[in-house]
Amino acid sequence: MNDKPLIIIAGPTATGKTETAVRLAQKIGGEVISADSMQVYKFMDIGTAKPTAAEMNGVAHYLIDEIYPDDEYSIAVFQKKATEYMAQIYAAGKVPIICGGTGFYINSLVYGNDFGTADADEAYREELYEFARTKSNAALHDCLKIVDPEAALAIHENNTKRVVRALEYFKQTGERISAYNTREKQRKPRGNCLITVLDMPRELLYERINNRVDKMIELGLVDEVKGLLDMGYSAGLVSMQGLGYKEVAEHLRGAVTLETAIDNLKLGTRHYAKRQLTWFRGQTDGTCGTWFDVTEFKNKNELAEKIRCLTENMME
Repeated sequence: MNDKPLIIIAGPTATGKTETAVRLAQKIGGEVISADSMQVYKFMDIGTAKPTAAEMNGVAHYLIDEIYPDDEYSIAVFQKKATEYMAQIYAAGKVPIICGGTGFYINSLVYGNDFGTADADEAYREELYEFARTKSNAALHDCLKIVDPEAALAIHENNTKRVVRALEYFKQTGERISAYNTREKQRKPRGNCLITVLDMPRELLYERINNRVDKMIELGLVDEVKGLLDMGYSAGLVSMQGLGYKEVAEHLRGAVTLETAIDNLKLGTRHYAKRQLTWFRGQTDGTCGTWFDVTEFKNKNELAEKIRCLTENMME
């Protein structure tokens, strides 16, 4: 399967990845697999900017709206499911287009990382999230500094999900996740793979993020989060730690005003976009990464056509 074409449309949030992927899919006979850590969950539509049926425009999408908020979802689960969908898409004579901003997920397909078979320790994971909520993100990060100083340097203290994952990995395996990452970086990327990264000037990106958050509130993000809590989904779930859900849940329990929650969400999303850009710049070393400033194109169809031209040799 490694000799078959694989196209990736990556980049920070709010750069128009979904529309570009759909346009490209229509041009080359492709189907889209979401490399997003949140859009896979049911009932979580507004806060994840999940594409609507109209936005999918008849193009098949996978790993969107497939599991419940309290189901286990990890990079290993993503890799397994995405690989199965890729085989299905190839068997149908089509081309898989991986679309999303979760860099680790994308790498797992490009490099075929091995994530082992250890089962998730839900109780320990919940304990870590509760520790971060009651003490602080910084206090949890201090725990990581003790067991894996190298990983602590690489992971920001507010990236709680990755801090938790690193601590959980150490508890499960006895190995530092930094050692695992060093070993996995020796892997060679798969062939016949095109990685494109969408970008735009930082000021415009931040403006788009702020506008997107305002739109989410208008569409009913607060009611969406309240509905999830009313259904019994705990604010401590991994899924509920996602941007938008964590901040609104804090407001709903009376910890902050709605205005503060919105400001926190905008700031958190801007910081997340910055981390995404840093990640992709570090990964696209010229061997398989092509960057596009989306503002240089009249529309996403023109951008998709440019990407299509880059895929011509891959399809032979």
